Amino acid sequence: MAEAGSGGGDSTGALDPVEVAGRLIRCPSVTPAEGGAIDLLEQLLAPLGFACHRLRFEAPGTDPIENLYARIGTGGPHFCFAGHTDVVPVGDAAAWTVGPFEGEVRDGLLWGRGAADMKGGIAAFVAAASRVIAENDGTVPGSISLLITGDEEGPAVNGTTRVLDWMEANGEIPDACVVGEPTNPQVLGDMMKIGRRGSLTGRLTVHGTQGHVAYPHLAENPIHHLLRMLEPFAHGQLDEGTAHFPPSTLMVTTIDVGNPATNVVPARATAVFNIRFNDAHTSESLERMLRASFDQKGARYELTTECSGESFVTEPGALSSLVADAAEQVTGRRPELSTTGGTSDARFIKRLCPVVEFGLVGQTMHKVDERVPVADVRALTDIYAAMLRRFFA
Repeated sequence: MAEAGSGGGDSTGALDPVEVAGRLIRCPSVTPAEGGAIDLLEQLLAPLGFACHRLRFEAPGTDPIENLYARIGTGGPHFCFAGHTDVVPVGDAAAWTVGPFEGEVRDGLLWGRGAADMKGGIAAFVAAASRVIAENDGTVPGSISLLITGDEEGPAVNGTTRVLDWMEANGEIPDACVVGEPTNPQVLGDMMKIGRRGSLTGRLTVHGTQGHVAYPHLAENPIHHLLRMLEPFAHGQLDEGTAHFPPSTLMVTTIDVGNPATNVVPARATAVFNIRFNDAHTSESLERMLRASFDQKGARYELTTECSGESFVTEPGALSSLVADAAEQVTGRRPELSTTGGTSDARFIKRLCPVVEFGLVGQTMHKVDERVPVADVRALTDIYAAMLRRFFA
């Protein structure tokens, strides 16, 4: 690896994606820490001609977050790449084969926290952009921008949503965006994400009357009410799916009573559940459905809900074809168009422009010994470069 301060580039001025990825991994940017990752990207992008804007946001009760918006070019068409430099905690550091922040290449693999999710993807795009800029004598026939947040793995309060507000206020509206999340389940070129399910978390508290279990007529058991209220959803599936989405699902994640006694009917019981929902629903329609069902059981209850993102889909078209063509050109595989998996910052970006997700293989993300093949980082760079050339053509 090159020393700090080296761009790790070749004779054309293009950056080496594996070198950049290793340096990013060596930045311990566990949410909410910036860890030097945003600093490093600014150091790499500014010499390429990017105008870099450091955007620090904070809100009461939350950690301040460092974000970066960088753009080269002032005209259209405008292509945006979105990603996050923050990573999840390493877990048991002693269990790692290679130190989680070493960024070491061993046996053809790049090891470290964030290698897959998603410092490897960011490095591939930065290297691809540097390649296309070099091919165009230091400029681009339009604009390339990067929206980089440090708050994707955290509350997502002071990250992408705040940067998008800033972009709108400053007229920075892309024509298309690719998010570099690790979308491929097995091999590079397997899958891109054209949408994501929504996520609604509910907390249901049912009230009863405490009493002795030997005198049930003098008590009212909230657990029995709770089970009856949840029973219609026990199969887990809420619908049959839609054109681009699998069925919506409801999963109970915990039931809490806090009752240490075996001979006492408790006064209340609480269940927490999560619904991953397709575009047949909204968070509001789901809450109405839940309340209508719960009301029929005649119990005294409280329901609170929190939606971390509505479902969305970018209809197959120009952008998905652009990404698929580039991936097929490099890998020989045409990605499946999918909406599976969890949430991502694409759920926010959709308000500005069409957005899809395509990145590395995600088999080791968030795990001990997170790692990706070096060959995949280089191939993803080739794909991103092909995307940019096709976009500007």
